[in-house]
Amino acid sequence: MAELRYNPLLDDYTMINSNRNKRPDMPSGYCAFCPQYKNVEPYDVLLYPNDFPILSTEHILENKRDGLYHNKEAYGYCDVVLYTPDHNGKLYDLSDDHLLKLVDLWINRFLEIKKDKKIKYFFPFENRGKEVGTTMPHPHGQIYSYSFMPLKIKEELNNAQKYFYESGNNLYDEILKEELRDGKRIIYKNNTFTAFIPYFAGYPFETYVFNSKSLASFEDFDDDIKKDFVDLLKNLVKIMDSSFSREFPYMMGIFNKPINSEAYADADDFFRFHLKFAPVLRSENSIKYNASSETLAGAFGNPLSPEKAIEFLRK
Repeated sequence: MAELRYNPLLDDYTMINSNRNKRPDMPSGYCAFCPQYKNVEPYDVLLYPNDFPILSTEHILENKRDGLYHNKEAYGYCDVVLYTPDHNGKLYDLSDDHLLKLVDLWINRFLEIKKDKKIKYFFPFENRGKEVGTTMPHPHGQIYSYSFMPLKIKEELNNAQKYFYESGNNLYDEILKEELRDGKRIIYKNNTFTAFIPYFAGYPFETYVFNSKSLASFEDFDDDIKKDFVDLLKNLVKIMDSSFSREFPYMMGIFNKPINSEAYADADDFFRFHLKFAPVLRSENSIKYNASSETLAGAFGNPLSPEKAIEFLRK
């Protein structure tokens, strides 16, 4: 049963659902995401509910309080997004029309989820490669729709909101302006989106994608922006994979403005739609692991300066 348990040290919640521990190991040579195994119907792109969700709209439990501790329902949605029926497909090998279907899937799901007033944040993401724990190599992502604001996202929102009201400027726009002015860490750029390794990167090849058109969410996408988004995704992932002549393992998140939130009702002013990639390589065959400082203290140490890292991506 899904529940949120309150952490008083961080004023945050931990998602708990023992059902996820029951996920079966897949037989060798079998892929549940390939249509030929009859687990899914034929598709170009496909969204369906996760079979082992950490969040749920069913089996809602009664909230309990025991002294300092309390819990509440882990209400929310966990979706699986299949990018292509091709088990070995790469984003950059898919046609633009195919990827536009993927973008439309994300947009339509955002608009649908937004109608559920319990949901506060919509988070599409991808874990790519066995190095980040992926058990299903078939090209896919996920979407978590939370009924609470995740801590790290909340911290960033609060900082951006504070900056806006103190300076009158949008922090994301200011960072993008600084990166474009400097130019040293730019990976790829088109009319709408700029991919760069930020000045303050915590991973050797950490990559941000900011937009220059004041977009706050998928809701703001028109046809031209969709095309630029497809162009960005294809070229950025291709650049990453070409850097070491291997599939680049990464964690990727797509960040929209909060939904159904009074605290961030002004998000169009201070927030900008963006992506973050956290690749775990430090070199072609070496992994950047998060150790005690990163995991327990939240203090990141990067063994490769962003200015050095960009040289690998610009080869």
